[in-house]
Amino acid sequence: MVSAAEQMAANSSWSAFGKATELRKRILFTIGLLIIYRLGTFIPVPGIDGAELRQFMETAAQGIGGMRSMFTGGALGRMGIFALGIMPYISASIIVQLMTAMVPALEQLKKEGEQGRKKINQYTRYGTVGLATLQSYGLAMSLVSGGLVQADIGTGFFVASCMITLVGGTMFLMWLGEQITARGVGNGISLIIFVGIIAEVPAALAQFFSQGRSGAISPAVIIGVILMVVATITFVVFMERALRKIHIQYPRRQVGMKVYDGGSSHLPVKVNPAGVIPAIFASSLLLLPVTLQTFSSQNAGPVMSTILAYFGPGQPLYLIFFAGMIIFFTYFYTYNVSFKPEEVADNLKNQNGFIPGIRPGKRTAEYLEYVVSRILVLGSGYLALVCMLPEVLRSEFAIPFYFGGTSVLIVVSVTMDTIQQVQSHLLAHQYEGLIEKSQLSGKGRKRARRKGTARK
Repeated sequence: MVSAAEQMAANSSWSAFGKATELRKRILFTIGLLIIYRLGTFIPVPGIDGAELRQFMETAAQGIGGMRSMFTGGALGRMGIFALGIMPYISASIIVQLMTAMVPALEQLKKEGEQGRKKINQYTRYGTVGLATLQSYGLAMSLVSGGLVQADIGTGFFVASCMITLVGGTMFLMWLGEQITARGVGNGISLIIFVGIIAEVPAALAQFFSQGRSGAISPAVIIGVILMVVATITFVVFMERALRKIHIQYPRRQVGMKVYDGGSSHLPVKVNPAGVIPAIFASSLLLLPVTLQTFSSQNAGPVMSTILAYFGPGQPLYLIFFAGMIIFFTYFYTYNVSFKPEEVADNLKNQNGFIPGIRPGKRTAEYLEYVVSRILVLGSGYLALVCMLPEVLRSEFAIPFYFGGTSVLIVVSVTMDTIQQVQSHLLAHQYEGLIEKSQLSGKGRKRARRKGTARK
């Protein structure tokens, strides 16, 4: 049966949206900050030679430079003040999450509630500054060694100014994301990445259709690619919404003289609990050899040449290791960060909940691990398939496919999350309207009763 909340969400219309003034303000606030972000991607770092930079980025597009340029909305390719994007913050967040799962002191800090969360966020910000500083220094030295800096600017002055600009841009983006999360709609960090990916879509579509007009791509291939994109997005939406519900039973409880019947609920376990994190890890590690060869001038030694020959993008070993690392990181991140069977079993035991037929405590943890291990077979396979499909199409069949698997996952998951938050705001507004109407009708009934009593 459909719940009342789902019925209200289905009945949400433009009229209800027009009456939700608070939601409109939040959406306009979010759009305004995202426009500021897009404008910042076009402001260049001082001292860059634009012509040499474009030529260099065409070479670096096969490595991490291409992936980072996509995530930054082209800011890296233009060497804008947001060239590092929000990725240092995401990397620091992932590292802190993994350390929280492995370091007992941080794990205890996580259990301290709001104060512990603030402390962990502070550590994440410190990590962001450290990672952004290291990445900005490496990027500045790469620009200097590649001859991409104007000749009349000193090396030391350029490196210092470039590092300050890029680190400041990353911290400003982190602040923008936090403001969107607190005062806007959706997760601010995810929306910044989402806008960066979507911003490059029009240019990619224009290039794709221009190849069709010139005859480089047949109309059948164009139609096939469009249908494949639609099918891939539909498949990702279906898998991201897929859940395995574990039945939870609560016993009867007595409060004072009253006895309350035991209730039941479900513990939802997503088919893909790790999200897009395994794909980002695997892509970054496998593209590292190509990036090192690109940034270390074009002279590669025999060892690097052999590695590139076997593990370059599109090679069979590259695809095998890509799939294997996605599967490994899916299990690793799920059991260490996103879903810990021992913690879930302890929480159920503390709440007097249990799985029918399973003893609370250790047996429940073993059962949850058993269920999640089999769910992850499907989840990790799904991640590997979505991430490898564009690589196979580009390398084996020479079919242009702009979206990578990682970007598809990010775009779909952020879109679904934002839509759900908008619906929750609409539901809250409708509930407030219903409460106000009930209060007004209650006051009207009281007045009618008073008038009837006075007449008598």
